[in-house]
Amino acid sequence: MRLVQPSSPALTEGTLHSLLRWYGVGEPLSCEPVSQGLLNRGYRLATTRGRYFLKHHLDGDPSDPAGLARIERQHSATARLGALGLPVVPTVPDPEGRTVVVVGERCYALHPWIEGRHQHGCELSAAQSRRLGALLGQVHTRLTQVLPEPSREVHESADPAATYEVIGELLMCVRAQQRRDSFDELAEHRLTERRELLRRYAEARPPAVPRPLTGWVHGDFHPLNLLYAATGSEPRPLAILDWDRLGVHPRAEEAVRGAAIFFVRPDGTLDLPKVRAYARAYRRSAGASRGELAAAVHRVWWERLNDFWMLRWRYQLRDVRADPQFPAAAALVVWWCARYESVRSAFCD
Repeated sequence: MRLVQPSSPALTEGTLHSLLRWYGVGEPLSCEPVSQGLLNRGYRLATTRGRYFLKHHLDGDPSDPAGLARIERQHSATARLGALGLPVVPTVPDPEGRTVVVVGERCYALHPWIEGRHQHGCELSAAQSRRLGALLGQVHTRLTQVLPEPSREVHESADPAATYEVIGELLMCVRAQQRRDSFDELAEHRLTERRELLRRYAEARPPAVPRPLTGWVHGDFHPLNLLYAATGSEPRPLAILDWDRLGVHPRAEEAVRGAAIFFVRPDGTLDLPKVRAYARAYRRSAGASRGELAAAVHRVWWERLNDFWMLRWRYQLRDVRADPQFPAAAALVVWWCARYESVRSAFCD
């Protein structure tokens, strides 16, 4: 067997054999870590009976029954979405019908391996952009069919006073670097720039989201969580992946947030023609109004203006995995401020 060990010892050969014996899916032939993804560990697994994706749920705590139940609810919801025709990857149940297996105080789930590829918005045609928006609209409408009526939580917007404190903390971290590099220089520039933008737009803080506009959402809709067919001139989505953040949030905000990730260019600008095609299809599919999208655009813009998670990962958690995303994401905030009306028009007209 060719077992390629990841940098972390989370999955040992003994753990792997225990998992496969429990599932009864044959003997392992190879096991390779999947490099993409920030929040969980995944492994491409080949056995004598087939190919699988083995997922280590990092947020799964075996000592917390509520946490295990939450993961199993995600698996149940995606199974029901699949029965309604949405492209999802089901879990492989164990002999007792459970979808989460605990080995070595860690939580795992097994899925069939789906051969495909990820596509960024720059690779999508206008027709594919429309299909993408329609697909997300279907996710939102189907979730209302397979999950109970959610409690209508009120979602507050970011407080700029708290953001000023975060900027100050991060600037101290950046300026304390003994050997500054180009990333540190860019980070300092963007932090001081963002502080001025917050002062300029302080009165634009959006109100809390009205209760009727919240509902069940995927929670993490972006290119690495959507798998396309590996062949074909206009490949269609094969599977929506990673439902770990399934929850109750403002629905239209997920549509805006997803577009800001799919359709951002390396220079930090949005491909507005593709955004328009995507948004029109989403509104039709989800039954969302122009007013709902306009409010979502404003709230996601404000969220981006106040958000520094990539820099917090780097300077406070010493985790640099999100560094490659920072230049475009930081530039997008500045570009969005300058072209606010154009962005809102792309989503709402």
